[in-house]
Amino acid sequence: MPSTLPSAADARPAPGRAVRLVSDPRDLLELGEEQLTALEKKQITFVRNTFRPGAVDRAVRVAQRYVGANWIEACIKNLRHVRGLERMPTFDPSKSYICVSNHRSFFDLYVVTAYLVKRGMPHRLLFPVRSKFFYDQRLGLAVNGLMSFFAMYPPIFRDRQRAALNLASLDEVVRLSKQGGSFVGLHPEGQRNTGSDPYALLPAQSGVGRIIQASRAAVIPVFVNGLGNDIVKQVAGNFTGSGDKVTVVFGEPVDFGDMLDQAPSPRLHKRISEHALGVIRRLGDEERAFRATL
Repeated sequence: MPSTLPSAADARPAPGRAVRLVSDPRDLLELGEEQLTALEKKQITFVRNTFRPGAVDRAVRVAQRYVGANWIEACIKNLRHVRGLERMPTFDPSKSYICVSNHRSFFDLYVVTAYLVKRGMPHRLLFPVRSKFFYDQRLGLAVNGLMSFFAMYPPIFRDRQRAALNLASLDEVVRLSKQGGSFVGLHPEGQRNTGSDPYALLPAQSGVGRIIQASRAAVIPVFVNGLGNDIVKQVAGNFTGSGDKVTVVFGEPVDFGDMLDQAPSPRLHKRISEHALGVIRRLGDEERAFRATL
């Protein structure tokens, strides 16, 4: 399940640990040599290696396209209504793209990316995810493979003692984005919004801004509404026709003006995230009107 991304404040190093510049890339395994468990190192290494160009990466892409996207499509297509597909760019297989979305359920980005993959997007999916279970238990690797074909990567750490590792995870997303051929799903809100109003978004966090500026990938905004976290109920409602409508509204690629050319800093990254969230908020207004017509 796609995770929250840290703010700069959440990723401050522990006392006594050397501080690097914002633009200084870090390697997750190198930085976590003493903080990661043996199991976490093995699972991070395994999933990282699946992103290396070659036979494994090609096999994962095929599985995401013909298995993952198909089962998601089958489970949601009778409830889903989409607007704005014509605003999508022509996807270049050699480039990476970032999708920024509001965050109401664990499955927002699965529904969005499956829809695009079914319509020709050839990219490898990449969703940062909470490290708990997916990287600290053996079963987590299997679930990651079965649910997403290893799209849930890299891990984001919740415990304060390892918060500095999250900057390395952000840099891992940037590295894979620059490698090309990835479609990265991110939530500027930083965590799932469990409030009663789907249009009242949480404050933006700076981690997404850091990735956007460093990767320079095109950013596609989307607003999703109607998904719940009870997957059994949602799927049953899809087949019986009794489930809540699920609406997806795509926007044009986000224009950040000159922000991406400025010197990187946590404050700038927060502004970039806020700008992306503002675009998503406006798509929410459009989605509200669109939903009323259904």
